[in-house]
Amino acid sequence: MDTDANKSVLRFDNVSKSFFDNVVLKNISFSLEQGKILGLVGENGAGKSTLMKILFYMDDIRETGGYEGSIYLDGNKLEFSSPMDAINAGIGMVHQEFSLIPGFTATENILLNREYTKKSVISTVLGKKLSTLDRHKMNLSAREVIELLGVNLDPDMLVSDMPVGHKQFVEISREVNRENVKVLIFDEPTAVLTESEAQILLKALRRLADTGVAIIFISHRLQEIVDVCDSIMVLRDGELVKNVEKTQEGYSVSQLAKWMVGRDVDSRSSVREQALDNDEDIVMDIKNLWVNMAGEIVDDVNLSIRRGEFLGIGGLAGQGKLGIPNGIMGLAKAGGTVIYNGQPFSLNSPRAALDLRIAFVSEDRRGFGLLLDEPVYWNITFSAMQVLNKYLKRYVAVKLRNDKEMRQTAQKYIESLEIRCVSEKQKVRELSGGNQQKVCIARAFDLKPDLMFVSEPTRGIDIGAKSLVLQALKSYNEDNNVTIVMVSSELEELRSICDRIAIISEGKVAGILSSGEDSAKFGLLMAGLNPEKEGDL
Repeated sequence: MDTDANKSVLRFDNVSKSFFDNVVLKNISFSLEQGKILGLVGENGAGKSTLMKILFYMDDIRETGGYEGSIYLDGNKLEFSSPMDAINAGIGMVHQEFSLIPGFTATENILLNREYTKKSVISTVLGKKLSTLDRHKMNLSAREVIELLGVNLDPDMLVSDMPVGHKQFVEISREVNRENVKVLIFDEPTAVLTESEAQILLKALRRLADTGVAIIFISHRLQEIVDVCDSIMVLRDGELVKNVEKTQEGYSVSQLAKWMVGRDVDSRSSVREQALDNDEDIVMDIKNLWVNMAGEIVDDVNLSIRRGEFLGIGGLAGQGKLGIPNGIMGLAKAGGTVIYNGQPFSLNSPRAALDLRIAFVSEDRRGFGLLLDEPVYWNITFSAMQVLNKYLKRYVAVKLRNDKEMRQTAQKYIESLEIRCVSEKQKVRELSGGNQQKVCIARAFDLKPDLMFVSEPTRGIDIGAKSLVLQALKSYNEDNNVTIVMVSSELEELRSICDRIAIISEGKVAGILSSGEDSAKFGLLMAGLNPEKEGDL
């Protein structure tokens, strides 16, 4: 074994994987040293998730014939039979999707199945299964790991009461708190975090690495990869195309993007030279809207949406931007007055919104957006079949589903949105997060809406797919005169594509600016200040 191999805590040697005739990984070799952070990047479908599934020997790897090649931990060849073997060996992972118990506190989730107990009179007589929880010791343990991360998180707060960013830190705390952690994988940990929360996490990763933990950091936010990683590994179409150490000069985001997609990538879309300025043709008028949604504040939103425009909604996490579309679409209880096309609009009724040709792409694609165990073509066409009676054939008095037409329609969207799947019959659960998001957008397009609410459409999507999705939304807006309202946590993304941007602060519209305005004005609005007042700039 060579010198580098002796220093590595984790090493892959010529690891390959095929799902039947589909080769998804080809001869992947790399090593990770103790206390180092490796950035793993690649487009959705490049093989990142499969590589991590192999490391944990998850069910879909084991049940499809395993993998070729060898993996070593501390120089010992791994022969795991289940993910629990990997966890017991000191390998942990923070997944994109939360796996927390909502009715438990942060402490209870962090120490789940590793609770500290103390003896009682009953347990002394009847056995340790009747021991009581040592809540004081559990709280101390939870607080210690929370302090290590450097986040302001209440250990006694119920997960159900937390904003999404705090939930992510609870997930991270649980993995960091495990004993004998050698390798930690972070899969898109900042996707649901605000910029300030993301910076806290990046500093925490550095502190963790300094304690000797080896880290694999998967992110589509390439600037974070550049800022925090000691080395970067780039996958493209299942192959390792770059594995570079951080040099004194570093590496640029544009270099990473080009390595990922094999071409130059422009992350910005051109914006219309003149934003729509017709205040008379209002498609939706929102007055005094309040929404009861966990982690969001929406208590008095007043907003007029112009017909045919591309309106952005931005703001800090928890300030209300996500609550607005969820309230209007009936996914969270709402009140106030909404006028749509000059007529009163019924809140708290998802079907009423769909019947009016209003579509919604939710930020929670797995919770509200997808039928995970159904095929791609079914997910794309199902809503249009229900709402518009498309894809139905009449036989006498009976209507039957036209599967052929559904598959043909789905195939068109698969090609136009570059949805990476084996076929239109593949289950959506098996797709990467970014490709699942594209399926949600295709389904909204298939409804042929007059108005679309699109919430965090590029969350968890790589830079190449992000450009494609934004361009698809922009083209749909311009080619069909469809009004699109897009909610995003990334201000520059909104500025790259929207006509106007409404900033939400403390549950209200703090102000609306043209996308071409100075970024400092948007920052002032997010802070609750008026950029027009003298002294604010």
